[in-house]
Amino acid sequence: MKHENSDRILPATSDAMARALAILGNGGLVAVPTETVYGLAADATNGEAVAGIFSAKGRPQFNPLICHVSSLEMAQEYAVFDAASLALAEAFWPGPLTLVLPLKKDTKIHPLVTAGLDTIGLRFPKGLTAELIAQYGKPLAAPSANSSGKISPTTALAVYQSLGNKVDLILDDGPCAVGLESTIVKVSGGTATILRPGGVTLSDLQKMSHLNLLEAEANASIQAPGMMASHYAPNALMRLNADKLLEGEALLAFGPHRINGADKAVTMLNLSPSGDLIEAAANLFSMMSELDNSGVAKIAVEPITMSGIGVAINDRLKRAAAPRDSDHE
Repeated sequence: MKHENSDRILPATSDAMARALAILGNGGLVAVPTETVYGLAADATNGEAVAGIFSAKGRPQFNPLICHVSSLEMAQEYAVFDAASLALAEAFWPGPLTLVLPLKKDTKIHPLVTAGLDTIGLRFPKGLTAELIAQYGKPLAAPSANSSGKISPTTALAVYQSLGNKVDLILDDGPCAVGLESTIVKVSGGTATILRPGGVTLSDLQKMSHLNLLEAEANASIQAPGMMASHYAPNALMRLNADKLLEGEALLAFGPHRINGADKAVTMLNLSPSGDLIEAAANLFSMMSELDNSGVAKIAVEPITMSGIGVAINDRLKRAAAPRDSDHE
């Protein structure tokens, strides 16, 4: 699909992939499509390239980045895997699961990626980005391709609207299938701690019966992306679990039944008219952006079921609605 507004957005053809590889090799930034959201990728072994990610996003450098790999073997070059982490990788890779593991000594991963921690977050994504990494031969650091703290992009156009010419190339492979970032699990001593809910659900993880599974405590120290209180934030203020619409509000709806006053919404979008949580997850960021871009000052959000991937949807909404004192990723 040709985009009139930018020659930086290219369909993900073999020619575009070759251009992306050249840009990465020269320390540049490429926005890449994954099954979760679009990521802002740079060579994870190149300090100047990684610094470019922080600069383009306006991201605080105490917030670590996820490294994307193209195989379990590549991941094992950089992190120490035990039996529990190997089992998780074998069950969910490639896919929307990030593992936070002990960082191997003397790797070429630049310290900016890990924010000085002795752990590293690794993910093996599905599809085109894994192909790009395999051709490049080194991991790519790739947080979401948006201004820090703002709504994550699920289309190439959303990347350009957020970052503009701060990114050298945007590979367009259509809308993201999952639409929410990866689940992040820290594995240590046989215990798996969920640091951030995401595309792999709690029930998915609970099927790994031999795992000792915990959820991160509230206000835990930042050990992975997406743990800051204010994150994924639109310009409009958000009001969650609304049971009635207030004057002047837009409505982010869910399911077949409307709250009181919904007919008076300034504008309304429905994450899933049938109440399908997977459909709602895929639509969440794009619909938040569309409502925000309409210029409304406030967005009311109807209650969304707290089960399955609904837990991750509510996590993102909670952070999007949080006070903006520290409005960064």
